[in-house]
Amino acid sequence: MRPNLRTTLLLGLVLLLNACTSQRPKYVIGVSQCSEDIWRDKLNNELKIGTYFHDDVELRFVSADDSDEKQIEQINQFITDGINLLIVAPNQVATVSPAIDKAFDQGIPVIVFDRKTNSQKFTAYIGADNFDMGRLMGEYIATKLNGKGRVLEIMGLKGSSPAIERHNGFESALKAYPNITLVASLQGDWTEESAVKAIKDYQGDLTNIDFVFGQNDRMAIGARKALLSPDSCLLTPKFCGIDGLPGEGNGIDCVRDSLLDASYIYPTHGDEVLQLAMNILEGKPYQKDNPLMAALVTKDNANVLLMQNEEMVRQGNYLNQLHERSDAYLKQLDNQQIVLVLAIAFIFLLLVLMIIIYRYHLQKARIAEERNKMEREQLDFYTQVSHELRTPLTLIEGPLSQLAETKDLQQAGAEASGLFAIIQRNTHQLTQLINKMLTVQATGSIDDLNASHQESALIESTTKTTEAEQSLTDSLSTVLIVDDNADIRAYLRTILQDKYQVNEAANGQQGLAIANEIVPDLIVSDVMMPVMNGLEFCQRVKSGTATSHIPVILLTARALSQYQIEGYESGADAYITKPFSADVLLARIGNLLKSRIVLKNLFGVENNKDHEETSNTPQTIIKEDAFLLKFRDFVEKNMADSDLSVETIGAELGLSRVQLYRKMKALTGQSPVELLRSARLQKGRELLQSTDKNVSEIAYEVGFTAPSYFTKCFKDEFGVSPSDL
Repeated sequence: MRPNLRTTLLLGLVLLLNACTSQRPKYVIGVSQCSEDIWRDKLNNELKIGTYFHDDVELRFVSADDSDEKQIEQINQFITDGINLLIVAPNQVATVSPAIDKAFDQGIPVIVFDRKTNSQKFTAYIGADNFDMGRLMGEYIATKLNGKGRVLEIMGLKGSSPAIERHNGFESALKAYPNITLVASLQGDWTEESAVKAIKDYQGDLTNIDFVFGQNDRMAIGARKALLSPDSCLLTPKFCGIDGLPGEGNGIDCVRDSLLDASYIYPTHGDEVLQLAMNILEGKPYQKDNPLMAALVTKDNANVLLMQNEEMVRQGNYLNQLHERSDAYLKQLDNQQIVLVLAIAFIFLLLVLMIIIYRYHLQKARIAEERNKMEREQLDFYTQVSHELRTPLTLIEGPLSQLAETKDLQQAGAEASGLFAIIQRNTHQLTQLINKMLTVQATGSIDDLNASHQESALIESTTKTTEAEQSLTDSLSTVLIVDDNADIRAYLRTILQDKYQVNEAANGQQGLAIANEIVPDLIVSDVMMPVMNGLEFCQRVKSGTATSHIPVILLTARALSQYQIEGYESGADAYITKPFSADVLLARIGNLLKSRIVLKNLFGVENNKDHEETSNTPQTIIKEDAFLLKFRDFVEKNMADSDLSVETIGAELGLSRVQLYRKMKALTGQSPVELLRSARLQKGRELLQSTDKNVSEIAYEVGFTAPSYFTKCFKDEFGVSPSDL
């Protein structure tokens, strides 16, 4: 398929997808709330539920937060957005009217709910009769007081229609009772805090108040808190309000709990508000004035109303669930229709792309396979050449170095010494030339390893410490040589036999058998061997329970870095390339045996006289190292404490956990946790051999929390079970 055709097809699919999925609502209704509170949240939720029966309606909610300026700005934005109908609760009677008139004049139907405006430019009004509610609350209070008493009123936001109408209705009801005194009508703003402030700021006499009427429940509760404060000397008045909302801390709950004597349900009926809006938008008959019925809440009916509300909430939640499911089903249906239209096109496009990708990857894999095959063949060739050249060079350079130190050569004449020097110098030059040639040809770049210079530097840096390190090793330490070349084995035996007990094996399989039998102190192994190569041999040694602790030096002609990485990944402790220096090999062996001997003797028997006969024994060196001595003594004193931690040991030694870990790792090759476990196992072994205590008693005595775990660790450490001792 040509690129232009594929691009056109993709563009067409995208446009078709957008056309199928984008649906604009038929009607957009803006809802302008004067504030945010529980009553308005309930109304907004009922409006949303009403849209479940009108899928083509979008509601946009805004709140003015009791700000005239903000509400005017929001209404003007609705007009600019081109909404189809405006539902508005004016913050105040006069100030917001011009914005509402502007919307009406531009042909946008306007429903005024809850609060009124002083203009007649609106399509319909829906809400409760606030005047009648104020009047009914006045008559209720007069009845409760038997026509005699002192009453206080807390009014809502100044200038808002509910505050004005409720006050007028309340005042008209009290006029019929001359013995009831309206002490004051204090100004609030519908919030609890405003009622508290209004009472505290009032300079008149509020003593002996019999009843307080808050124009909503929140202000009634605020008045109750202010008048019944601990420092108040007033007699306990009664309180009532308007709104009658269910829920914790709201009007009906407060009536049930006797915090309010009564409340008046101020209905929301958001579903009726939305239905009125749809009747207007769809040209159906409607009334301009739509009063909502209200009801008085007293302690007698509060529980019944709460039960009714719980049932309504449950039904509302069930309705929401049904709506969510229906929306999900409709979306699934839409998606299925889209998939049905696009399936064939997508499948065809995917098939084309799959064929192109398959052919590309097939060709790429073929090229990569051929390249890798060539690289492997080239690398194998140079590796074999390297092995064949480096092994004879090792057997030439090594003996020449040894001959150079013999007395016969040192006493030979100038001519013989000169000839020997020529042989030695040219052998060294030949080694450098072969190293450089093999490295350059095998890697494809000139990367001079300077192997001989590195060896010389290593010899120079380690020769000074070789004798001291060798003094740490036992003269009977066992070294196992594993190499298929008999001459190399013979040469290595010549180098090592004066200092170590030497054993030999011709391949990895033989070496593994011997290692398991004699458990040598160190292994020197070639890499390229028949039957079992050195890498596999090293892995088997490191994974064996009896041999995992044995240091392994890989001695090989494979000098490239990737081979060295393989060697270390197989568990090798050192990697030396051929041809090698005998001094370097001895230094490496000495260093590895030294760390093992120091670790082995760290928790040995301190008073053993055999270890103190010479000043060069490992035990003496440990005693001379104040840090190791302090570490050992603290561990031995606190060994029985199963909660002994690295942090505790570090604090005793003045080191952090990280510092202690790094120092012990550098000194012994083991972490503090491993050393602590080894100390406990060594102590346990000593107790098993010298006391009549059973395994469980000894396990707890050396700090293990479970005998079974002690048994497992003991067997891993010593190769035998504690019960065998």
